[in-house]
Amino acid sequence: MSNAPEFPEEGKYIYGIIRHTGPIEFGPIGIGKRADLVYGINYKGITAIVSNSPIIIYEARRVNMIAHEKVLEEMMKQYTVLPVRFSTISEHNDDSGILRILENDYKKFDDLLTKMDGKKELGLKILAHEAAIYENIIEKYDEIRNMRGKLMNLPADKTHYQRMKIGEMVAEALKKETELHKNNILSVLTPLSEDVKVNDNYGEMMILNAAFLIKNTMEPEFDKAVNELDEKYGGMMTFKYVGTLPPYNFVNLVINTKGI
Repeated sequence: MSNAPEFPEEGKYIYGIIRHTGPIEFGPIGIGKRADLVYGINYKGITAIVSNSPIIIYEARRVNMIAHEKVLEEMMKQYTVLPVRFSTISEHNDDSGILRILENDYKKFDDLLTKMDGKKELGLKILAHEAAIYENIIEKYDEIRNMRGKLMNLPADKTHYQRMKIGEMVAEALKKETELHKNNILSVLTPLSEDVKVNDNYGEMMILNAAFLIKNTMEPEFDKAVNELDEKYGGMMTFKYVGTLPPYNFVNLVINTKGI
C-alpha cells in the first residue's frame, strides 16, 4: 500500500470574462502560492481569463482575495471585464471545460459585455463625524435643544427619565438627518450614473454606502460632483471615494462548473 500523499486534481481557476480574439497572457500572477500563468481561453471572440489551480475551495482570506482582485485589475487596464465569483474552478485540467462554459453561456456573456462596455464601477462611502452631526441636530431641533438646556443644571439622578427621552429623540433625529443627507447626495450623483446600487450601511454614523456604474466619458463630471459634495459636507462627513472597481455590484456572474 502506497504512503504517497494525495494531491488535489488540477483544474482551471476562472477570474473573469472579456471580449478578445487570439492568445493573451497576464503573467505568473495566479491565485495560490505557485505563481501559475494567467492566460486566456477563447471562443468566438469571447475569452475566459484563467490559471491552472488545484481543485480546492479557496478560503476568503485577504491573501486570496487580493490575488483574485489583482488579476481583475490587470484585465481592467485594457478590457471591459465581467468578474467571476471568487473561487470558481472548472474541474478539467485542459481547455475543454472552459470552452464548453463559453459555448453554453455565450449569449449571456455577449449581452453583459455589451451592456458593460465603456462603463466602470466607482464606490462611495460617507461617514458622519459624530460630534459635528450631533451639534447640527442640537442646533436644528428646537425641542431637543430646549429640553437639554433645562436639564443642564439639574442633578442627573432627578432627571433620568428626561435624559432617556432626549436620547431617544436624538436617535430619531439622527436617523432622519442621515436619510435626508443620503437622499440629497444621491439626487446629485444618480443623474450622472447609468445605475446605482445602495448597499446596507454598517453603523449608525454611516450616511451612504453605494456603488455607481458610470460611463467612462462621464467620469470627470462625476469626480467633480463628488469633490463639490465633499467641500459642501466636509466639516460634517468623511468621503471615501474609490475607483475603478470590477463591477461586482452590477454583474453577478455565477458560473456553473459542475458536470461541464
